[in-house]
Amino acid sequence: MTGSELRLDAAQTGDAAPWREPGRYWPALSAATAGLDAPVGVLHLGALRHNARDMARRAGGTPIRIATKSVRVRSVIEALLDQPGYRGVFAYTLAEALWLADTVDDLLVGYPTTERGGIRRLGGDAELASRITLMVDSAAQLDFIDSVVPPGAREMIRVCLELDASWHAPVLGHLGVRRSPVHHPADAGALAAHIARRRGFRLVGVMSYEAQIAGILNRPEGRPIDGALHRWMQSRSMPELVERRARAVAAVQEHAQLEFVNGGGTGSLEVTAADASITEIAAGSGLLGGHLFDGYAHFTPAPAAAFGLDVVRSPSPRHATILGGGWIASGPPGTDRLPRIVWPEGLALVARESAGEVQTPVTGAAAGRLRVGDRIWFRHTKSGELSEHLDAFTLVDGDQSVGSVPTYRGEGRAFL
Repeated sequence: MTGSELRLDAAQTGDAAPWREPGRYWPALSAATAGLDAPVGVLHLGALRHNARDMARRAGGTPIRIATKSVRVRSVIEALLDQPGYRGVFAYTLAEALWLADTVDDLLVGYPTTERGGIRRLGGDAELASRITLMVDSAAQLDFIDSVVPPGAREMIRVCLELDASWHAPVLGHLGVRRSPVHHPADAGALAAHIARRRGFRLVGVMSYEAQIAGILNRPEGRPIDGALHRWMQSRSMPELVERRARAVAAVQEHAQLEFVNGGGTGSLEVTAADASITEIAAGSGLLGGHLFDGYAHFTPAPAAAFGLDVVRSPSPRHATILGGGWIASGPPGTDRLPRIVWPEGLALVARESAGEVQTPVTGAAAGRLRVGDRIWFRHTKSGELSEHLDAFTLVDGDQSVGSVPTYRGEGRAFL
């Protein structure tokens, strides 16, 4: 099976949810990839189907815009766009959006851009300009675009206004991510009015990412107090955002006819979909099912993606050493950003070395039984980090390898 033939609506072979039995699931992946050299990445199609359908169910009919940073496999993105409940792409750079625009006709760039070459290309091509929307949160970003290609010498540029979704909590202060300076509805209305007066721009959307709700674990393993605190924070932050976002959207609509209002993420699909202001939700990490999402109380994704590395030495009777392994996720440094060993069971990272770029020593009850060439399976933390290390994913359906698909890297592309 090649990338262009990847379909997610085909019937799965074998058990409906084999990942629920680790003692069968991971050895089956070892058998399916036995002839492949490490590092090997796997996409289990049954698990990917499950995650895609469960996320659409959780969104309750609100379309999901695919956050490509969390996938970085073009064929998977295109297959998801054929699924009910999915519409449009949330790219993370303009260069990526321009590349995907060959086959995708609705792309929102998630962050403001200073890619001069990309801006020139976008402004000089009517088809691309109709497919791609840029993110802005200040007049300075509009000035930058004008400095690259003046409004009279380019196509109309579609833009989306980003509203800050963070919560200014009593005592605790700022909770969320520091993205847009546009926090208050009046700020959004003022920027919308400014965009409406500018030649060469058309305001078509509003976006806000409630990271303190979508991206914070509400049932972190072994940390019940943190979980309770996070649930308390989320239960108060979301009502504040719903009320403020509605007023901000109304303020923007006084100056522009909006095509979409985007919000949310994998961790907040239900509550974001319940916001009457929202017309679509950006999400992606839950599709591949990184272990970060094991720390949420209200959903459990299947481990659709994983990577396997091989044992290359045994430095002591209580240790084994794996070649590679330091595939670290973005975010605040901590153990929750490390890949997690899932098979064989009974293995743990060595605290003083952890997961390393060159080698990863492991210890535990199972370490002494490992031999050179044995395969160790890891789950990634989030999602996108796998595609930065792999040229391709092996596709497994049931317990059989059915082909492979290239990652962005495998197609010779790297966007940040």
